[in-house]
Amino acid sequence: MSAFKDPFNPELRLARGCGCGRHNDQAEHDAASAPPTDTETLASRAVDQAVMRALFPRDETRRRFLKAVGANTALAAVAQFFPLAAAREAFAQGKGQIEKASIKVGFIPITCATPIIMAHPMGFYAKHGLDVEVVKTAGWAVIRDKTLNKEYDAAHMLSPMPLAITLGAGAKPEPYTMPAVENINGQAITLAVRHKDKRDPRQWKGFKFAVPFDYSMHNYLLRYFVAEHGIDPDRDLQIRVVPPPEMVANLRADNIDGFLAPDPVNQRAVYDGVGYIHTLSKDIWEGHPCCAFAASRQFVAGMPNTYHALLKAIIDAAAFARKPGNRKTIAEAIAPANYLNQPVTVVEQVLTGTFADGLGNVRKVPDRIDFDPFPWHSFAVWILTQMKRWGQLKGDVSYGKIAYEVFLATDAARLMKEVGLTPPAATSKKFSVMNKEFDPANPDAYIASFAIRRTA
Repeated sequence: MSAFKDPFNPELRLARGCGCGRHNDQAEHDAASAPPTDTETLASRAVDQAVMRALFPRDETRRRFLKAVGANTALAAVAQFFPLAAAREAFAQGKGQIEKASIKVGFIPITCATPIIMAHPMGFYAKHGLDVEVVKTAGWAVIRDKTLNKEYDAAHMLSPMPLAITLGAGAKPEPYTMPAVENINGQAITLAVRHKDKRDPRQWKGFKFAVPFDYSMHNYLLRYFVAEHGIDPDRDLQIRVVPPPEMVANLRADNIDGFLAPDPVNQRAVYDGVGYIHTLSKDIWEGHPCCAFAASRQFVAGMPNTYHALLKAIIDAAAFARKPGNRKTIAEAIAPANYLNQPVTVVEQVLTGTFADGLGNVRKVPDRIDFDPFPWHSFAVWILTQMKRWGQLKGDVSYGKIAYEVFLATDAARLMKEVGLTPPAATSKKFSVMNKEFDPANPDAYIASFAIRRTA
């Protein structure tokens, strides 16, 4: 019997150019072994696997067949009598039935979560066929743990968190994704009113600062800012993690001298007369990412239609939030106790950008916070450089690979078009942080350029 007629012939398996024997050549093996990086790939693989399981219900028979002829050859044969391409397309575009209509999404009560929060009272989830319970959560470690434990289907996270979770920084590694940025800008350095005479960061030696989480833009931007003023954040300051809802109380009690925090925490400190806004984060890095919508890769792959509907609802809400004329309406919707639990005035000042700064001035900064959902891969690379710079990552880092796998720019771009937004043509770009250019193509050189850093 020829090798072609006997797919289980061991000589045939040995003749293949792939080490594992499952593929026609090493290139096919590498392609099949590479982790998928967007829902189109994930959905296609899910369809392929479902079809093969239906044709070969017994696991051992299926494995032997695929090992003998190779995955691509097997699927090509199946496609002769089954509309595989059409099934993949329908599945990838979320045209199938939503697998789980009632889901839980955790959030921290800050304006960075505006699209995730407002989508509940303003009907964006219902518009896309979902019954979403948005669950107010105490802190970022709790958000992380509840998503890892599958108590939440998806969550509002700080944009560095999906990278940290994927790499196993601070927790057991699990593949995570970030398909949308929740907000850009939207943070500030706020100091206690007793420090009104200490505007120069070089006067801050010995200060105690709060940030919301170790793996946060707040931590990295604070460190970057003070280091550029010659202050070593580890030797000259104390930086501690404080949940955002507790920051103003700690400032009032003199437990801390200031914080780099998400809003409305900064504005609430001004409103309560205990702090003043020193520097908006947009003045450190214009257009920086802050918070994000995140989900495990298991959720993305296992419930692609639910994921598609959820992501589209959030991007749809972000498109609505981008329009300045909608901001006051949004403030009224998200200010109540079950969401932000803040005076509407405080939330309005943040979202409209017309605000008191605690120094007797009323400032007008319309883009104090903005909503652009595109997850630039270069954002991820910059975050990884700061994780490496401050000793959170050791050894070599595959910056581009990790950025591509975690920040799902392809999904965001497709759905942005569907809700009337125009996504960028590229997924990476150069930008400046405090007038220092960042080139995502040269991350290690960027880290080495800093005099103050923790890398070996």
